[in-house]
Amino acid sequence: MTERIIENRVKKLQTIEAQMKELEAQAEELRTEIKAELEERGVDELKTKNFIIRWKEIISNRIDSKALKAALPDVYSQFVKPTSSRRFTVA
Repeated sequence: MTERIIENRVKKLQTIEAQMKELEAQAEELRTEIKAELEERGVDELKTKNFIIRWKEIISNRIDSKALKAALPDVYSQFVKPTSSRRFTVA
């Protein structure tokens, strides 16, 4: 791939990402409106002709790794597992 082709692809990528950001903002606005309607009705589930909309509180129990590391560093080090990932950026 030539530098010119890469430049064009990066520009196209930036345009698409900007469009995605705008669409996500619009989607979030709609989600907020729907959540507000559920709140106003005092329900956490609403059935319409075509959809069931739920906005329920979910409680999950997770390990507080900072507190565990501070209180029991030996136990923490026995169970800690390293992970790796890669990040793609364009600056």
